[in-house]
Amino acid sequence: MSEKRQFDTALTKINDAFFPMIERQLTGNGIQMDDYAKTCVLNAISSINNALDEKGISWNDPQLDKSNITQILLRVASLKLNSAASPNEVFFQVRNVKYQRRDENGKEVTEWRKQIEMGIEGDGNDSILARFGRGVKHIHQYWLVRENDEFVYPTYNGIEMTPPKWIPKGTGKVVRVVYPIEKTNGVIEYHIEEREGVIKNLIAHVKNNLMNETFGIAKDRFSATAEERKKIEQKKKEIINKIKELGLDKALEDEDLQQYISPAWKDEQSKESMIIRKMRNNIVKRIPKDFGLAFIEMSYEDSTNDYEERVRKDITEQANSEVIDIELIEDTNDEETDKVTDQQQVNEPIEEKPLEADTSKEPEKAKVAPF
Repeated sequence: MSEKRQFDTALTKINDAFFPMIERQLTGNGIQMDDYAKTCVLNAISSINNALDEKGISWNDPQLDKSNITQILLRVASLKLNSAASPNEVFFQVRNVKYQRRDENGKEVTEWRKQIEMGIEGDGNDSILARFGRGVKHIHQYWLVRENDEFVYPTYNGIEMTPPKWIPKGTGKVVRVVYPIEKTNGVIEYHIEEREGVIKNLIAHVKNNLMNETFGIAKDRFSATAEERKKIEQKKKEIINKIKELGLDKALEDEDLQQYISPAWKDEQSKESMIIRKMRNNIVKRIPKDFGLAFIEMSYEDSTNDYEERVRKDITEQANSEVIDIELIEDTNDEETDKVTDQQQVNEPIEEKPLEADTSKEPEKAKVAPF
């Protein structure tokens, strides 16, 4: 049997293992799994398989968190996010996550598990808005307004609005994004996001990258004393304050800050695409949505509120040892998934270490996991 045939057979078995479980849980929550939702789950399983293969991880790896994969597939099915769509709507990557448990003697033991993380990117938020936006009839083509364009903001006379005016010139960097959205009552709303507003996304991204940084003050953040943690937090505040003082574009060019910023934010090939995507996502995320079912709403919140959840987790873990003063920044990520390629970065778990693939042998192909 050829390698491709073996691969297809193994992936089919994985699909057969997950599909009934996903459909059963969705039905239990009042959601009928239509053909498109099934397509989204199939594509998600294939994308997750590719992510595992890149790290040399098989589906039956005892360290792989399969319950986490089930939750991700439930989110994909309920939100109908297609990882095979172009532009991309969602992507997956592997993280090592630290867990604490007690052994049979009651002693606390630290374990590392391999976990799949999901990030909404590209047109994913547009897709969610079109499907669940409250009173949204149609999302018109968004405007990319450049610095040399002629642009007049909308004006208001009571409840009467004069629409914005835009004369494209086609030169200069994109300074704002405008979403004309037609509502079911016939009204067209114009949602605007400025380039400088993306600085809150950059701050959230840098805070995430600084999560395990100790600046040489301690061996690692877990073994740091209370006094060392205070010094580390002070260093982090200085970095964040510098970003605020410099503003978005100057902060991205600052040499001292480069080490805390991922390539997708600062590389010339991807920086502008990243900033535009953040402006788009910031608009789409603040438009009210009606998911109809609590389960779908929770799936959306689980996919978008990851940064705040990590901060709450960090504060809980450090309770009674130090005061952590962290400003909650809405991570309009899409996550930020700031992958080295021009994709949006998934926010990293609060406790993780770099995942290293075993390069001494070829990555194992997907095998059906024992469930």
